[in-house]
Amino acid sequence: MFKKFFGVLIALMIFNSAICAAAELVIFHTNDMHSRIQDTDDRGASAGLAEMAAAVKTVKAKNPATLWLDAGDTFHGMPIITISKGESLVPLLNTAGVDAMTAGNHDFNYGSAQLERLAKQLKFPLLDANVVRKSNGKTVFKPYKIFKVNGIKVGVFGLSTPETAYKTNPKNVTDVEFLNPVDVSKEMIKKLRPKCDVLIALMHMGVDASSEFTSERIARETDGIDLIVDGHSHTALPEGIRIKDTLIVQTGYYEHFLGKATIDVENHKIVSKKAELLDADEIKAICPKPDKQILDELKDVNAKAEKMLNEVVAHSDKHLSSERLLVRRNESELGNLAADAFRWTAKSDIAICNGGGLRADLPAGDVRRRDTMAIFPFGNTLRVAEIKGSTVREMLEHSVEFYPASFGGFLDVSGLTFSYDPSKPGKHRVQDIFIDGQPLDENKTYTIALADFQTAGGDDYTMLKGLKIVGEYGTFDEILADYLNQVGMSGIEVGRIKRLVEVPIPDEK
Repeated sequence: MFKKFFGVLIALMIFNSAICAAAELVIFHTNDMHSRIQDTDDRGASAGLAEMAAAVKTVKAKNPATLWLDAGDTFHGMPIITISKGESLVPLLNTAGVDAMTAGNHDFNYGSAQLERLAKQLKFPLLDANVVRKSNGKTVFKPYKIFKVNGIKVGVFGLSTPETAYKTNPKNVTDVEFLNPVDVSKEMIKKLRPKCDVLIALMHMGVDASSEFTSERIARETDGIDLIVDGHSHTALPEGIRIKDTLIVQTGYYEHFLGKATIDVENHKIVSKKAELLDADEIKAICPKPDKQILDELKDVNAKAEKMLNEVVAHSDKHLSSERLLVRRNESELGNLAADAFRWTAKSDIAICNGGGLRADLPAGDVRRRDTMAIFPFGNTLRVAEIKGSTVREMLEHSVEFYPASFGGFLDVSGLTFSYDPSKPGKHRVQDIFIDGQPLDENKTYTIALADFQTAGGDDYTMLKGLKIVGEYGTFDEILADYLNQVGMSGIEVGRIKRLVEVPIPDEK
């Protein structure tokens, strides 16, 4: 009996040794879903959560060394999810089989306390090593997890962009602080590298040129991260970016792709790694049938939201685009319409609308509540403040400071016109500012209609913090519907902002 047991034990040891000797680790990854979880979302460009889940589960069944990591901006974006403050997405993610996620800036849109509640409902960890409580300096979420899959030890730690402090409404994160992600990464590497065969940084950081901290910077300034699963900048990286020994991957946004990173491990050492993006057809090729349980759960979610979201609230004479690189680099008709609606509502001298706040197109014809809520999904309310002319100039300089890089804080304006020269240094570009046809008086006090997000310093408009608030109004989606019903769309043509010199445009996707 002992000999038989000993023989089985030896066989198991040999088997386990073989597993450790050579294995393939597969990391599926997503980022910036913004609640686009149905294959009909984003005009049919989204792959669908049920479709992706079916594919991942199929691969996991064949290869247990498979993980699904999500890099954030997941709980907020589409009305069917935002009306529940993200809670209706929790069971869907649990059913999908996500293994870990980190928090994007927009995951804080319901407030940090609500994100904590959502995290507790998840069956997998929300990882964040650089988000700490201001009261005691302790991490709000679990900083890391070590997965043991098919003989491979995989360490995963999470990071959120410090831009969250102003890329959600700052009032949402008053109780938390975002630590330097380079410093925290070095701490995590020191702690986890000796314990792991593969070390992954799961982060919502991005590669935008306008950001102080990017995934590329973290890779350059640290040693020991094998893979960075990134988000935030909505950048599709078909083969990833390699910086030193680190591979950076990102899928773009809105579930257009499912990312797949493959890491070959032999004797606890990485011998190769590659990245690819799977489109909807490639996802279906892995598993043709969507996950039935998710489809059933989606029916319930949609049914609860349908009646309210389908209500017709206005009429639109034409379709207006919210295309990301349009509204974050250029004046747009949709932005002008919104700014006009704000100024009309507030009866202010001027109004502004940040391009990053425009999240969906305005359709032609009947406009339903789901449409206005998709354009303005963040629940922002309108404020009226007093602003000095010199601060108006400073504000406009910040708006065009990063051009030609895309910038969510790029402003559309109402009640004023100006020009700028992007060949000049940032903060020294703006010229010829006119308010109501008259040259800007830098010593005069004007009234401005703007988002509560901006009066709290959102998009790093620090010059707008502390403005004297002289009025508050409703939410942006309600204001837009009222304006369309009572005023319409006349006068929204572009021409309020003049770019004096053209400069090369970076290849951003």
